[in-house]
Amino acid sequence: MTDIHDFKGEILCNTSSVLGEGPTYDPDTDTVWWFNILGKEMHELNLETGKKAVHNLPMMASVLARVDAERQLLATEQGLFIRDVATGALTFYAALEADKPENRSNDGRTHISGALWISTMGKRAEMQAGAIYHVANGRVTKIFDGISIPNSICFSPDGSFGYFTDTRISRLMRVLVDPSTGLPAGEPTVLVDSMEDAGGIDGSVCDADGYIWNARWGSGFVDRYSPDGLRIERYRVPAMQPSCPAFIGRNADRLVVTTAWEGLDESARSMQPQAGALLELGITVKGLFDPAFAM
Repeated sequence: MTDIHDFKGEILCNTSSVLGEGPTYDPDTDTVWWFNILGKEMHELNLETGKKAVHNLPMMASVLARVDAERQLLATEQGLFIRDVATGALTFYAALEADKPENRSNDGRTHISGALWISTMGKRAEMQAGAIYHVANGRVTKIFDGISIPNSICFSPDGSFGYFTDTRISRLMRVLVDPSTGLPAGEPTVLVDSMEDAGGIDGSVCDADGYIWNARWGSGFVDRYSPDGLRIERYRVPAMQPSCPAFIGRNADRLVVTTAWEGLDESARSMQPQAGALLELGITVKGLFDPAFAM
C-alpha cells in the first residue's frame, strides 16, 4: 500500500516558470540552479544568503552539470556549451543533433564516472523524435532512440543501473550500466509500468539508498519507488505539473522539485498559484550530490 502525505513544505522560490526544469545543487557554493526552458532563463538561488538571480540565455537550455568551481556544462537546443560562472560567457563544447533544429535538449544527469546522459525531444513533443546520449571525453554517443518525451534520467548510487522513461508512455526503464564509463551494459527492461495512472513519469533522482524519487507530471505528486519498482510513498505538491526533483543543502538531505504552468489556462492557473515555483517538500532525505562532469 502506498502512503500518501499532504504537502508540509514551502515555496523555496516563487519566481514563476512556464516550464521549470533541470534543478541541481552546487555544494561548493550552497547554490541551487534550475531552468525555465521556454522562457530561456537559468535561475540561481544561494541558500545561505537567499540571494536570487535570473540569467537570460540566448537559447533554450534544460540541464546544468557542474564541471568545477569556475565552469558549468549547459545542454541547450543548440548543443552543449561550457559556461563561465563568473562572467556567464558560453563556449561551444559539442554538437547535439545539429541536423535536427526542430529538437531541443530535455532531461539529463551526470553518472559517477563523470559522463553525462542527456536527452532530446521535439519542440512540439513529436512522436519518437527524441533520444538519449552519453557524453564523455568530448564524444557524444547515441545510446537510446525513438523516445517522444525522454525523462527520469538518474543512476543507482553505485552507478551500476541507469533509469529513464518516455513520459508519454509512462514506463520507468532500468538498464545495466558500466560504473567505470557510464555506458549501457545491457538492454533496458521495464521497472515500473504506470500507463494506467493519472499523469506521467517525469524527472527522477536516486537517493543514497537507491530509492527513486519521481515528479509525476499532471498528478500533483512526487512519488518514491523502491529499487525493485514498488511505489511506497506519494507526496502531494501544490502544483499539478511537478517536473523534476533534486537534493539540496550541505548534507544533500533536502528535496526540491521544479514545477510548470505550461498549457494551463487562466482558470487552472488561478486554482494553483504555486505552479511554476520551486518547491521544497519539507522532509529529510538521505540524498546524494550530482557528480561533476568530467571533461
